[in-house]
Amino acid sequence: MEKKRIYIAGCGGMLGDAFYQQFKDDYIIKCTDKDVNANWLSFLDFRDYEAYKKDVEDFHPDYLFHLGAYTDLEWCEENADETYLTNTLCVENAVYIANAFDIPLLYISTAGIFDGNKQAYDDWDQPNPLGVYARSKYMGERFVVENARRYLVCRAGWMMGAGPTKDKKFIQKIMKQLKDGKKELFIVNDKDGTPTYTLDFACTVKNLIQKEYWGLYNCVCGGQTSRLEVCQELLKLLGLEDEIKINIVTSEYFAKEYFADRPACERLWTRKLNIRGVNAMRDWRISLKEYIENYYKGYLD
Repeated sequence: MEKKRIYIAGCGGMLGDAFYQQFKDDYIIKCTDKDVNANWLSFLDFRDYEAYKKDVEDFHPDYLFHLGAYTDLEWCEENADETYLTNTLCVENAVYIANAFDIPLLYISTAGIFDGNKQAYDDWDQPNPLGVYARSKYMGERFVVENARRYLVCRAGWMMGAGPTKDKKFIQKIMKQLKDGKKELFIVNDKDGTPTYTLDFACTVKNLIQKEYWGLYNCVCGGQTSRLEVCQELLKLLGLEDEIKINIVTSEYFAKEYFADRPACERLWTRKLNIRGVNAMRDWRISLKEYIENYYKGYLD
């Protein structure tokens, strides 16, 4: 049987790396990004609608995966128009393209679209985004749900994956401080959420696509946790829990550096994946251990 074809736009980041790993053997894939940082990527700036549409058309895919977005919350607050262009209007364009060629669309949403007033959010809870980033992502999500003929919207939590070169999130920030010789870490105790290992995420998407279970899904690792607990577990995995001091602070401590609104709780519950029986998201501790072993070997030497 001939392999199905997938066009992946915005594939140069940490999530794109995982999609390449998970899909390259079973599908014919074309991975594009405006930042060509790997030999399996080709150039496309999906903000150029005509170029985007033509590139998809020329490839004749069976699916369109739209991954790219601005994810730095502070940058988004200071560059609102550019954020809405990239995170919302380009998603609308992706919907038009997918519908024009009658193919399903994958869109990546975020736990950050909730206001943090609940202890955990399932797939059917009503979002209430707080800042520009969260609004831009939620408006993209809504447009996909309301207008795409067939779609997958998968909401991620605290992303981890791809290692030191592409991971710009919490794990890499801690690892960088350790590599720089820091003996003390300042970690907040007022932010709850759910880590999301990119390889598990991509594997879950693959399950959904193969079964054609279209729709909207929370897609995060198992187990509810906090920034503090994740840091403690990381130090334990590295054998550094007795060498590194954790200073527990509130978000106020980082208010100048991280001034964008963030929900106090971003915990997602993979209720729908569980009910459908297609959840490949493992417990966050298991995924974190695998991530560190596979991507950070020798990093602190």
